[in-house]
Amino acid sequence: MRITIPVRVDDLDTNGHVRGPAYLLYADNARWRLVQAAGVDLAQLRDQALGPVNLRTTIEFRHELRPDDTVEVETEFHWTTGRTSRVTQRLWTAGGVLAAEVESVSGLLDLTTRRLVDDPGGRWRALMADPALLGL
Repeated sequence: MRITIPVRVDDLDTNGHVRGPAYLLYADNARWRLVQAAGVDLAQLRDQALGPVNLRTTIEFRHELRPDDTVEVETEFHWTTGRTSRVTQRLWTAGGVLAAEVESVSGLLDLTTRRLVDDPGGRWRALMADPALLGL
């Protein structure tokens, strides 16, 4: 699933191209929109004393984004049997040029014990109406 996001004026730096932190915002926005499209109710997640945590994010810049661009963000979730999962995101210009790749490692935190839960994919799956959207 691809999410389209317009580049805003406040995303730009003094050189006239998109600042690095804006790429992270585009990736976060697309990831959360996909989670919501899968049917996750964040209030239900909180009611179970669970919260997603980001453990590491890397960005590989490929092509600059500029004013008046739109960004298409493609998101893929990769689940393991451990306590973490990985999300790979590719950010494309409207013209189809790869602008950046963002990779995140995350977990699901038990907010009571402050420890990552086992099988986060299983926990997420139980909350979703359409788990296939997140590769589950």
